[in-house]
Amino acid sequence: MIEDDLRAAFARHEPMTPPTGPLRVAIDRLVTRRRRRRRRWQAGSAALALLGVLGIGVPLLTPERTGPPPAADLIGESGRPVPTGALNILLLGLDGDGREVSRTDAMLLVHIPADHSRPYLISLPRDLGVPIPGHGNDKLNAAFPFGAGFTRPEMTKGYELARRTVTELTGIRVDAGVVLTYPTVRALTDAVGGVPVCLPERVLSVHTKRVFPAGCQRLGGAASVDLLRQRNGLPEGGHDRDRNARLFAASLVRQATDQGVLTDPVRLTKLLAAVGPDLVVSPDRAAVLDLLRLVPALRSVEPVGLSLPVVEPTGQDRYLRLDPKLAPEFLTALREDRLGDWTARHPKLVDAGR
Repeated sequence: MIEDDLRAAFARHEPMTPPTGPLRVAIDRLVTRRRRRRRRWQAGSAALALLGVLGIGVPLLTPERTGPPPAADLIGESGRPVPTGALNILLLGLDGDGREVSRTDAMLLVHIPADHSRPYLISLPRDLGVPIPGHGNDKLNAAFPFGAGFTRPEMTKGYELARRTVTELTGIRVDAGVVLTYPTVRALTDAVGGVPVCLPERVLSVHTKRVFPAGCQRLGGAASVDLLRQRNGLPEGGHDRDRNARLFAASLVRQATDQGVLTDPVRLTKLLAAVGPDLVVSPDRAAVLDLLRLVPALRSVEPVGLSLPVVEPTGQDRYLRLDPKLAPEFLTALREDRLGDWTARHPKLVDAGR
């Protein structure tokens, strides 16, 4: 009896049920839109992950893993114009995996001029003596651990103090940044099939005893990390390591460009899966999205390698110092977005091309 009553009730109300066709279409449309947004988010994140390592941009990832940005901020869905002024990105390389406090082995300032001609990779020597906000004078590479803390280091706080220190040193605005660990570099290098690097001199690893001969060679992830760690035994010590880091970054740019990685969403998504979890970046999402829009506008992705001009310590001093003749001119050119003119006047201070 109850079963018959239920059937009768359903029969009476069936004509009142709205058609399911439009509802299903709406659901399918929503699912498709969200899937497309996720793909854009993954591709954009991977593109910027790669570009951050190369010195052209930064990844859309934060330690909090806050998820994709709002739909209006996604690629192709925002009315924000391509940035017209110069942009500066701070790239920090840690000696380790980021789980324990460590100083930065390499610090690169990436300058993209307002004319979108090409990126400049500027090494900031780790042993340069600088004022660190709240911590007195110390080596530049001490800013990161001072900010991150010595127990349970927080990489975003380490990046922030390093950014403030670099800003006060150079007088420029840092728009965004990325912190790289050696596992990240190793994964990225392997993901693009290795990187060809041309070394001006032989390098002997003090860690593995591997010999990197002078000349061109293709390095996998483990070998690349081994090379990037070396400074002991090199003629110019840390200066030579900074130069090798710039050569590696420039070669990685060429490798990715030659493979079409920068424009292939499938490859970019695979890259994200390989390196995304290990990246930590500045949380300025607006600046990150600006950089993503800027990449296609670059006339060349071939970087110009430079180093902030410094002089060796004298007497009891244990820090490098800014070159009193070259550094002021260099920093003025950087602040006024005239590095092209500066490099033309000082060609011997520019890394040789491939």
